[in-house]
Amino acid sequence: MPLRVVIPPSVEPVTLAEAKLHLKVDVNDDDALISSLVATARAHAEMITQRSFISTMLEYVMDAFPGPSQFGVPWGRTFSLPGHAILLPKSPVQSVESIRYLDMDGTLKTMDPATYACDLASEPARITPAFGHIWPIPLPQIGAVMVRFIAGYGNTLADVPEGIKSWIKLRCGSLYINREEVAILNRGIVAELPFVDGLLDPYRVVTI
Repeated sequence: MPLRVVIPPSVEPVTLAEAKLHLKVDVNDDDALISSLVATARAHAEMITQRSFISTMLEYVMDAFPGPSQFGVPWGRTFSLPGHAILLPKSPVQSVESIRYLDMDGTLKTMDPATYACDLASEPARITPAFGHIWPIPLPQIGAVMVRFIAGYGNTLADVPEGIKSWIKLRCGSLYINREEVAILNRGIVAELPFVDGLLDPYRVVTI
């Protein structure tokens, strides 16, 4: 995915103290390990759900602006994903910071926000030219268009849904107990808990 982190999240959605409480760890010997497991589990959950949990500034890089030559929204439809819409690959989007592109002279230009419309309520968030405008013509080369935006539930742990935090703690437990690529079982059959990954189902972003 042509998406890079410009400013990473300031905190993890699960604190070290919360993770240690879940793991029933009282000593400080594994603090660095547990913190890294929280970050690993959070990154995995964000990949599964196509979300950022704590506010993160991202840049979506494209080769060109999307869409056919006919710019418009289907008449009579209450919701659509028009072909000329930029669909941002992380949710929930808090704001679109800028849309920049290389013009035909290779000069980096920033679009006037008045020339495009943002729908941040939908997931994925949609950006189209404003009425009466079209996308500019960028330099025909890779990476010519860059959309910078902020995605996440908020800046604090309290903003993140509890279902997501529960999944992260459960995943940390699995990673903490099983520290190798394979597990040697000597106490009979161990079955996965089928509900665990279902904790993330309400937060998955689905493109229709």
